[in-house]
Amino acid sequence: MEFKHVSVLLEETIENLAIKPDGIYVDGTLGGGGHSLEILKRLSGNGRLIGLDQDEEAIAAATDRLSDYKEKLTIIKSNFQNMVSVLHSLGISEVDGILLDLGVSSYQLDKAERGFTYREDVPLDMRMDRSNKMTAADIVNDYSESELYRVIRDYGEDRFAKNIAKHIVQARQKKRIETTGELNEIIRGAIPAKVRQTGGHPSKRTFQALRIELNHELDVLNESIDGMIDILKPGGRLAVITFHSLEDRIVKRRFQENMNPCICPPEFPVCVCGRISKGRIITRKPILPSEEEIENNNRAKSAKLRVFERIIRSETDARG
Repeated sequence: MEFKHVSVLLEETIENLAIKPDGIYVDGTLGGGGHSLEILKRLSGNGRLIGLDQDEEAIAAATDRLSDYKEKLTIIKSNFQNMVSVLHSLGISEVDGILLDLGVSSYQLDKAERGFTYREDVPLDMRMDRSNKMTAADIVNDYSESELYRVIRDYGEDRFAKNIAKHIVQARQKKRIETTGELNEIIRGAIPAKVRQTGGHPSKRTFQALRIELNHELDVLNESIDGMIDILKPGGRLAVITFHSLEDRIVKRRFQENMNPCICPPEFPVCVCGRISKGRIITRKPILPSEEEIENNNRAKSAKLRVFERIIRSETDARG
């Protein structure tokens, strides 16, 4: 199966990165290389792009797709949480722009055996990095009922999380839960029939929750953004595309705290905490896909793009 992933908000992302021909850019979620290709087209011979991905199949596909630009391209198998150390290992201390396109690629969803889909009966996997030993099946079978409840409630935002966790624990006492189909049936039994008829696929939220927990997606995102902003050159930009509210909330909060880090009481006439703003949010409201893009790619409908620009400010400007 060919690695295919339709790049969401492509034009908007490239425009907001404000690419400099001689700049250094990082695509922290290389995927099929769609965004990277457009960045590379705009770089001169002195420009450089570093692409990171933890999926070997994505790396193979992107390496082939971007082969015409290999002189100014470096691809490394790594999670974007390691971006700063990876760049330092390459002798790079600051960059002109960073892109993150979060979530699961079209390829990962469509290739049933990767175990991300609830639409076919396949082994419960969901690993973005297949070198990891732990799979979604391990979470489903080994987590306690309270841990499962927490995961489904917090990462799936499912109002039936408690009942789903209870049904999972009851089912696995009879036999280990190995496939997406088995889990589908368990979830189906935990959700009232009326809700199943109107609320979309009953497994959608639980599958999202398991995937996020397994791949530590929200923790990685929350812990990575500050470091990425720190390695931007003045005027450099960080563009992040999210696909659900949990991701978007983290990006919004981290951007706001980097723009307005001052913790002094509002009645203080000047800042004394010493926390200096790192820059400004370019997108006061997130950029959303056009109706035309959603028509052509249904998976784009939940996408949001937020952009932060690095600015070095003095202490007197610390309150933003």
